[in-house]
Amino acid sequence: MENKRNKFLTVTAAALAVTAVAVVPASAASPFSDVKESHADFESIATLYAAGIISGYPDGTFKPDSNVTRGQAAKMIAGALKLDTKEVVDPKFTDISTSNPYYGSIAALVGLNVITGYGDNTFRPNQTITHGDLAKILASIPTLPELESAKNHAASEKVTRGQLATFIAEALTKSNPETPEKPETPESEDAFSLSILHVNDTHARADKLPKLATAVKEQRETKKNVLTLHAGDAFSGTLYFNEFHGKADLALLNEIGFDAMVFGNHEFDLGSSPEGHQALADFVKGAKFPFVDANTDFSADAKFTGLFTDLVSSEPENGKIYSGIVKEIDGEKVGIFGLTTEETMDIASPDKITFTNYIDEAKKAVAAFEGMGVNKIIALTHIGYNDNPNVDNDILLAKNVPGIDVIVGGHDHTKLEKPFVVDTNTVGEAKDATLIVQANEYVNYLGTLDVTFDGNGIVTKYEGELIDLGKVVEDEALVKILEPFTAKVNEVSNKEIGVKIAEELANPRATEDNLNSVRSNETALGNIITDGMLAKAQKYTDKTVVMALQNGGGIRAAIPAGNITVGQVITVLPFGNTLALMDVTGAELKAAFEVSLKNAPKENGGFLHIGGAKLQYDSSKEVGSRVVSIEYLDKATGKYVALEDGKKYTVATNAFTAKGGDGFDMFAKAYEEGRVTDLGLSDWENLQEQLLSLKEVKTTTEGRIVDVAKKQ
Repeated sequence: MENKRNKFLTVTAAALAVTAVAVVPASAASPFSDVKESHADFESIATLYAAGIISGYPDGTFKPDSNVTRGQAAKMIAGALKLDTKEVVDPKFTDISTSNPYYGSIAALVGLNVITGYGDNTFRPNQTITHGDLAKILASIPTLPELESAKNHAASEKVTRGQLATFIAEALTKSNPETPEKPETPESEDAFSLSILHVNDTHARADKLPKLATAVKEQRETKKNVLTLHAGDAFSGTLYFNEFHGKADLALLNEIGFDAMVFGNHEFDLGSSPEGHQALADFVKGAKFPFVDANTDFSADAKFTGLFTDLVSSEPENGKIYSGIVKEIDGEKVGIFGLTTEETMDIASPDKITFTNYIDEAKKAVAAFEGMGVNKIIALTHIGYNDNPNVDNDILLAKNVPGIDVIVGGHDHTKLEKPFVVDTNTVGEAKDATLIVQANEYVNYLGTLDVTFDGNGIVTKYEGELIDLGKVVEDEALVKILEPFTAKVNEVSNKEIGVKIAEELANPRATEDNLNSVRSNETALGNIITDGMLAKAQKYTDKTVVMALQNGGGIRAAIPAGNITVGQVITVLPFGNTLALMDVTGAELKAAFEVSLKNAPKENGGFLHIGGAKLQYDSSKEVGSRVVSIEYLDKATGKYVALEDGKKYTVATNAFTAKGGDGFDMFAKAYEEGRVTDLGLSDWENLQEQLLSLKEVKTTTEGRIVDVAKKQ
């Protein structure tokens, strides 16, 4: 940051104390989707993230190779120095208002004479900086050690976000040389060892549960003090759920034997059905284990009367829901409490069930356990290991709530090969270790964690791994229990609908090499689904339905070449959604498409596929300003007509989207105002009907959704 008026002034070491942080190992899971372990700055970025110094972008990226701006650099440096960015003196730059996200950091650094602005009284927060500029800043901080990495760049070369993270991490780790590792000491007499077995996001893969049963049995035979936990999302995803609504899974989960389960967001998928959450209530009643959920309130739904209490119980009953429970194992008390993501309001159909802040409820649960003399505490969560930081995730939980020893998580389907350790709080200060574990998805793995606590409940040793269930034999007793369920599923699944396709109807997902995805691009399958919705909806209203919308996150599978079966159709749309009509304005539709395109060209579960209309957008523009044009087909003229902001239109979509799912607040508003009609027609049946109506099933796209940035 070049100062046009004065040289940078030196400040006192006391004002700019640099505190050492622990280096995150290179083998740790990446905290950002675009920072792979192979990236040169990975370790530094992960270290600063773990220390609470950086948080990245809302879409889960860090953009390590983008040039860092003056404002971004100020924020990172102020965070590393742990400066107070709230109680600051206004530097009175003409281009920095108090609402600017970098205002506090800039003001704090200016107040200490580390940085100043330009001669025209501006700061230029969006201007990129060079290594020469950065060197002047670093030289002005007397407590900063000399950085070898900073010498390897030309003064005129631009600084990237990843490089700045490396400079800061090097400074923090060098500022206080690491102490030598302590020799391992023998366990004290009051040490307690616990083995935790865990799964998450099983998603109705009942056919895989016999393998899980074998693995669990083998672990129990070789270990003592075993807890078996399920971190949520047993519902939705296969024909087992469509046909039996959790009964098939529960029959096997009961046989395997669990100590506790937390509710995932998909446990609330049936809230908008005529029966509401009856299937979930029956699942709870039939369970031979208790449920824990501290931030979920069932009290407004009569189906859960007598099943739910917001207390922590030391004598939990099977088939009941508690905020937390205390298990006595080998004479030691272990506390377990649950958390469900608040995103459930947007990504499921909870109906009358509500969710409160996860950090607030976690602090209450920990306090309750400590008040009962429990010092070994497990959070069983369905909030995501490193999911949306604006809502909730396990890393932030560990940093914000002292007293949690282990977090057994789910929701973002992360494959944590080894436990992730959080040993610093939100400002980088050392704390007792919290271990985070998660076992991927779909019963692919059984997670194991062996942990030792001292007499004060502090983790002293741990070891964890994932057991590949693909290499495990099935438990024949559970296969036998599953047989009647499987027979029905096979019968339904194998029934042909009477349509044959020569090529696959693909359902792509993004990879490192190819961003093409059902959650970011038009697909032939999405077109067929929305065309079917549009045709069906028009039969149920005298109004003109101008378009149909389907969220990409709701399209779950491809249809392979050959004779299409009922099972394949249901697997495409497995959530039991119904068709709805919405009356919305052109302005609301445009706002909805901006939400749809917020992550473009990357994935977004709320990406909207379109029937009856065309969309052009520019992914290079700022979020909220990407829509170029939206046109719908005027059936009277056969021509496409542009939407008008002030005009009202009737649109078809699924009930989940119509109620505001995936963050479509404008649709939620329409629903609250009575502008949505749920037709109660099954989405997969609509798809089947549409496939049957087609003379030719197209497996190519039609240019309905076009990113003009790709043409430039």
